[in-house]
Amino acid sequence: MSSKDQKVLTSTFEKEVYEGLTAFPKYLSSKFFYDEIGDKLFQQIMALPEYYLTRAEYEIFETHALEIVNSFDTDKNGFDLIELGAGDGKKTKILLKELIGNKFDFVYKPIDISENAVEGLLNNLQSEMPKVEVQGQIGEYFEVLDKLKQMSDRKKIIMVLGSNIGNLLHPRAIQFLKQLCNAMHTEDLIFMGFDQKKHPQKVLDAYNDQTGITAAFNKNVLARINKELKGNFDVDKFLHWETYDPESGTAKSYLVSKEKQTVDIDNLSLQVHFEAWESIHTEISQKYDDDIVKWLAKESGLKITKSFSDNGQNYKNYLFAKAD
Repeated sequence: MSSKDQKVLTSTFEKEVYEGLTAFPKYLSSKFFYDEIGDKLFQQIMALPEYYLTRAEYEIFETHALEIVNSFDTDKNGFDLIELGAGDGKKTKILLKELIGNKFDFVYKPIDISENAVEGLLNNLQSEMPKVEVQGQIGEYFEVLDKLKQMSDRKKIIMVLGSNIGNLLHPRAIQFLKQLCNAMHTEDLIFMGFDQKKHPQKVLDAYNDQTGITAAFNKNVLARINKELKGNFDVDKFLHWETYDPESGTAKSYLVSKEKQTVDIDNLSLQVHFEAWESIHTEISQKYDDDIVKWLAKESGLKITKSFSDNGQNYKNYLFAKAD
């Protein structure tokens, strides 16, 4: 990453932290959970028995890998596989192996906000799959979307896994899908994971494990503020709290101040006051069913062409094309 890019990311962090902690009610974006420590915590979360999402999507790929890659490029003319929010690429490697084994002509372009995640994935793939041509990029989804139009006319498969779309409430999800649609040529496709509605307790457990790893992951945004913006948050004075509304399908994460306190953030020249039990909203994790996904697609100028599910119907990956 260039020093210029680093400054842009730092200024974005400063700007959004200032805006979120001076708003009422207070909020911080979940995208700032991720740094080297946050990445490791999320790896631990994905291995938790309560966190079914990763296992369900992994099962889908292991069960339907050949059908999935064939649907990407039926005429085998070649394509770019662009993954937004690539992370460690564990699930994607199943598809990459299938693509290599069936001699597809493709370039893998993993994109993530975390420099650590992208560099780790590039190094890992170079070691494990040297035949795969990889072009990694560091950036936020919406920044990358602007770049998609600048790419070649080669067919694009835009992949968003892990139900990352669930971090957006429906109006912003539609905006995001519309931007994806606008970045697509006629033959391009979107392959996207959506966590399905299910027993409310199963959802709550997934985001509030008994070992406290998810709580530490949420609190890492406070640790980052301390480290990068010279804040003095006492993370032990905040409680991680999870809610789920089965009607809307919206799970929400909060950090709740256990007492009345004041926090100083020197780099922002900001003093933040908390009342006892005042919250900071940190994350949204939206859940879906087929009707909701069809509606989101229609509102965004897209149509569902295929879907793939795990045996437990906990999770689905949908393939979208531009609507006629």
